[in-house]
Amino acid sequence: MNKPFSFDNPLDFISTETRSFLGQRHKLFIGGESVESVEGGRRDVVDPATGKVISNVADATANDVDLAVASARKAFDGGVWRTTKPLERVKLLWRIAELIDKHAVQLAELDTLDEGSPYGVVKNGYIAGAAEHFRYFSGWANKINGDTLPVSLPGDWHTYTTREPVGVVAQILPWNVPFLMMAWKLAPALAAGCTVVVKPAEDTPLSAMLFAEICREAGVPEGVVNIVTGDGKIGAALVDHADVDKVGFTGSTATGQAIVRGASGNLKRVSLELGGKSPVFVFPDADIDAAIPQVAEAVYLNSGQACSAGTRLYIHEDVYDRVIEGVAAYSETLKLGHGLDPATNMGPIISAKQFERVNRLLDTGLKEGAQLVTGGNAGMDGFFVKPTLLRDVTPDMCVYREEIFGPVISAMKIDSRNIEALALEANNTEYGLAASIWTNDLKLAHGLAGRIRAGTVWVNAHNMIDPSMGWGGFKQSGWGREMGRSAMDIYTEQKTVAMKIG
Repeated sequence: MNKPFSFDNPLDFISTETRSFLGQRHKLFIGGESVESVEGGRRDVVDPATGKVISNVADATANDVDLAVASARKAFDGGVWRTTKPLERVKLLWRIAELIDKHAVQLAELDTLDEGSPYGVVKNGYIAGAAEHFRYFSGWANKINGDTLPVSLPGDWHTYTTREPVGVVAQILPWNVPFLMMAWKLAPALAAGCTVVVKPAEDTPLSAMLFAEICREAGVPEGVVNIVTGDGKIGAALVDHADVDKVGFTGSTATGQAIVRGASGNLKRVSLELGGKSPVFVFPDADIDAAIPQVAEAVYLNSGQACSAGTRLYIHEDVYDRVIEGVAAYSETLKLGHGLDPATNMGPIISAKQFERVNRLLDTGLKEGAQLVTGGNAGMDGFFVKPTLLRDVTPDMCVYREEIFGPVISAMKIDSRNIEALALEANNTEYGLAASIWTNDLKLAHGLAGRIRAGTVWVNAHNMIDPSMGWGGFKQSGWGREMGRSAMDIYTEQKTVAMKIG
């Protein structure tokens, strides 16, 4: 539209198809059908930029979880998907990718309304990335194989291994980047031959509801993909369920720990992508002008609501003031607003609860001695926090230790290029998801990257992710690796067949 964006009526700026979709009565997706929850409960969906209700979805209970798991169990044990020929799985995953492209505008509008990020970032980054994940993993569906094994047992043997789907998978999704996170988990699980029950985050269920329609349009067999909406209680019911063979989860470390405890009932497989407090190192020999906006966006992307956010910024003393001034100036150019407004650079925090947490941690950090360079509470309706830069942060401060999950950078001065000392500083956290190093010194880059205990270390980049790159963390940042070849390992089991032939 050519008319100026209005906060009062953001739904005037979405497509007719999305407006119609918001008005539908969204149900659960079980066994290939849209069904009401057993108890008929409903829950509102809120736009975090306005605080207004924009739609509602079914509020599932443990009884609905039982039905969804039974549907997935039947589809798996009956072989409808597990025994589907690999080439057919290839074609179906590719078809899903094409349908994501077809519905990209709707999906992006829904995630923008649901989660708050700018529409352009969502459509061109997250939704396009989701389609690429399905394309990438479609290529794995006919490449899952085993090995022949030379053994030293008495007699003659033909011994080999196979990789088989792990079974029924519960996929418990986060509210940040909701559709892309679903693709990260669903694409490899389906490629492996698993059946799934998806539980979207309670704050961001809408794009998953549209994905149910994509599954129908693509021809996904009944029961292969099931989607249940609701709060953490149904997530817990999935974790506890005896007929679930594996749980995949992205979210907080505390919830991940609870999932590990809950999964012990039947020793179901668990993969976890959890919190982070990623270090970023900037050295004088880096391209400082190029680094400044990128180290800022290492945190400001998604309003700081990313577990890989580079929130601990270590700047060498020779360029400390220059980088601080540059990041501050860049921060002040960013426009806060509704994600549907083309002028918006940064959207809101997801909810009132998270908004209060970010502000509480920020206030505590200032009381503990961190210096505010720019940013803070935006003083706007909705849940907005300005791009915030703190300097002179020390390891004893809460803003150094805790994952804030908001647009807050904690900057510190370093005076050394000693790799061992720098690695000790980088690893001074319970997390180990990601890190970045900004330098043109190859010896320093490789030496420091090799010593940082994190699942991904970027050099002269941050938050750059490709479907082929395994993703996960060390320490309390999680278990297992999503994406890349590694993802096929967490959705398959290895079997050894040893046949005595003489």
